[in-house]
Amino acid sequence: MKLITIHLPESYIKDLDGLVDENFYPNRAEAIRVAVRDMLVNEVWEKKKSDEGVIFRVE
Repeated sequence: MKLITIHLPESYIKDLDGLVDENFYPNRAEAIRVAVRDMLVNEVWEKKKSDEGVIFRVE
């Protein structure tokens, strides 16, 4: 994995921390990874799959 730095509004961080505090995710990084993965599945990979007939495995 590569390390990246992002800037988020305070309200996003507060809500991310809330999800971590409620044990939905083990930490902020995992919550963000899941969000990015879901976005890519919905906006990129599914489109490629239908355009190319390729099946992607999501981990």
